[in-house]
Amino acid sequence: MATEQRASGPMRSAAFRFALLLAAVFAIGAAALLVIVQHQIGRYAAEATNGGLKAESAVLAGEYAQLGRQGLIDAMVRHAGVSRDAQYRYLLLGGDGAHLFGDLPRTVARNGWSSVDVTEPAREPGGPTRETFTTLGKPLPGGLTLVVGTDNYDVQRMRARLSRFTLLSGLGIALFALLGGYLTGRLFLRRLDQVNRAVDRIVEGDRAERLPTIGFGPEFDELSHNLNRMLDRNAAAMEALRQVSTDIAHDLRTPLSRLHQRLEQMQDSPVVEPAMIDDALAQTAGILSTFQALLRIGSLEGGVGRKRFTRVDLSELMDRIHQAYAPVAEDAGQSYLADHAQGVVVEGDGELLAQLFTNLVENAIVHTPAGSTITSRLFIAGGVPVAELCDTGPGIPPGERANVFRRFYRLDASRNTEGSGLGLALVAAIAALHGAECSILDREAGLAVRIAFPANEQVPQTKGHSQAATN
Repeated sequence: MATEQRASGPMRSAAFRFALLLAAVFAIGAAALLVIVQHQIGRYAAEATNGGLKAESAVLAGEYAQLGRQGLIDAMVRHAGVSRDAQYRYLLLGGDGAHLFGDLPRTVARNGWSSVDVTEPAREPGGPTRETFTTLGKPLPGGLTLVVGTDNYDVQRMRARLSRFTLLSGLGIALFALLGGYLTGRLFLRRLDQVNRAVDRIVEGDRAERLPTIGFGPEFDELSHNLNRMLDRNAAAMEALRQVSTDIAHDLRTPLSRLHQRLEQMQDSPVVEPAMIDDALAQTAGILSTFQALLRIGSLEGGVGRKRFTRVDLSELMDRIHQAYAPVAEDAGQSYLADHAQGVVVEGDGELLAQLFTNLVENAIVHTPAGSTITSRLFIAGGVPVAELCDTGPGIPPGERANVFRRFYRLDASRNTEGSGLGLALVAAIAALHGAECSILDREAGLAVRIAFPANEQVPQTKGHSQAATN
């Protein structure tokens, strides 16, 4: 696809087609403008011509009323002058139809408005021209007929010039738009070619490659940004899947080998004891549980589950977990205390957050001896919701704290306890999905895990000794 796009050339690009469409719009607009302007000019010219003819007829009628027929003729001679370019032309007929003055044809000798075509000597190189005259006929006392006429030469010449100017302007704008579209198309294709080359490298297996910005506006840059986010999310999902596959290959080999040995013993034994079957089933259940935990961690690290985020009342959730596990801790000879600020709300998946804190509590109950104290805290520090789970057990050596959130990681002292070493790894994956920071606090004794969620604008209502919990 990228090769076809690069071979298409700027003449077939979307930018050039857009410029061609824009040029057509300009051409149509220029034509419409010409029609409108010519119509308005023609209307104005007609009104001006008619007004001038009425005024000239009134002036000559006044001359006739005061000076008689000869005075009228003298006035027309003065108005006509000696130039052929005089503004008005005349025709004066006597009562018997005799021609008294003027050079207009007799065909216009009628009352009211009329028009006539007259062949005029050449005003420009090229020979005589045929012009249209607008005339106004008016009867005078004594049976005379006065006709005043004027040509439309200036108006027609202005229309012709306007037509040529509009045509040339429209062509110039269209050519400019086409040239701009061609240059823009070349630049756009050059930018798009970089994107297509990046896509080619991604298709060929370069998972670290990302799309460059296209430019030409924030919407294109936003498109590149969103596509890169999608690639990052896919890369994270692929890495999580690869890690799951690696973990399965390395860390499930031992339980699978044990199960295989147990099944061989059952096969070789003449009598299969129920205890052997129960042990095999327990090992199978443990392997299946490990598989489910690995797949859950992989999907969380790939970003699956964000679309189910809602507002979660973290205070109410941690209170419920405390109520559920306080009796369990008591049966194990431990004390489980809670110090939760009220009204702490975060954006997240309630089920996953419940899994996170359940894993922390179960981990503390399993790995601390009788007589230990487990404390669950929730407070706001600098606008950041913070949850902590602390215990007074043996804790984790400082050199091992960086590894506790890895899959299948277990301390030597915990090798003989139940579990697969995935509890804290699942905690870290859920925290990362929620944008929370998961860390181990420095303590002289015991273990303290802190989950710091993204900042929000809530103001919690505290109870009990929640202020002391923040210290």
